[in-house]
Amino acid sequence: MAGDGNAMKKLKFLVSLTTEDNDFQVEQSLAAEETSRRLHLDAEVIFADNDAINQSQQLLKVIQGPKELHPDAIILEPVGGTGLPHVAAAAAAAGIGWVVLNRQADYLQELRQKARAPVFSISADHQEIGHIQAQQIAALLPKGGTVVYIEGPSDASSAKERAIGMQQRVPSNINFITMKGRWTAESAHRAAASWMQLSTSKKTDVDLLCAQNDAMAMGARRAFQEQTDENARAKWLGVPYIGVDGLPKTGQAFVRSGLLTATVIVPPNTKLAMEMLAEAIPRGLQPAPLTHTVAISLPTIEELTARRVERNRVLASS
Repeated sequence: MAGDGNAMKKLKFLVSLTTEDNDFQVEQSLAAEETSRRLHLDAEVIFADNDAINQSQQLLKVIQGPKELHPDAIILEPVGGTGLPHVAAAAAAAGIGWVVLNRQADYLQELRQKARAPVFSISADHQEIGHIQAQQIAALLPKGGTVVYIEGPSDASSAKERAIGMQQRVPSNINFITMKGRWTAESAHRAAASWMQLSTSKKTDVDLLCAQNDAMAMGARRAFQEQTDENARAKWLGVPYIGVDGLPKTGQAFVRSGLLTATVIVPPNTKLAMEMLAEAIPRGLQPAPLTHTVAISLPTIEELTARRVERNRVLASS
């Protein structure tokens, strides 16, 4: 790893994110830019347009480029489920640090044994996020019901882990109708609009919509809002909508306005990645292999339960 000779050198990081069409990824970018200013280092942010091959090519171009232009570390949120092991190996061989965000990357343990620069991962605890959403559903539907569940991509370990966490904690009186999205509002809008065209959807009573992020929850809500049948539209817009990410200007704002009933606040982790690298590189340290950030429910589970009870009391007395 880098020695004390790097102590006076201005560090340079390359941050590779999945897409600009996702609020959380945009927040990751903003957090990276703010952290670079605060820590007086250079950070370049690039987006892969939700294309794993494009992301791989973008990074290999940098790694295989002139050594004097190399970043000290690459921080990436991988598009696909593999975490780009071959690109990671090339980066480590070139003495470039490698940090994986929000993905399982089994190859990191082996890579850490021979890397000269820091190699580690930072992630939200995605199973815990699934647990929180299961608790939110239980608080909102104590008598059970049917939930439309919009998952992220099949190749994303974060989507799989959130689904596992959900299955571990959700009450047995909840039934699921599962759809797939790609973390964007538009992908969930297409999935929900397609499902609405099925004859079975018109016969199904849905009690809640749960998406694995806020963008997909809002995309599905827009699809239901576009229904031409007024009764169907009123029915769909009358159920609770819950998501994940809870960013101040989107998810939290949607909860305050009532567009979302609840979200899960997940802090951006580019900030923590850059702070850990800035500490480790000058001192020649190898950080812990995995660090989890902490997610919380908004509103709290207790607040959700109290609001439901109060709403039912008002309805019963009217």
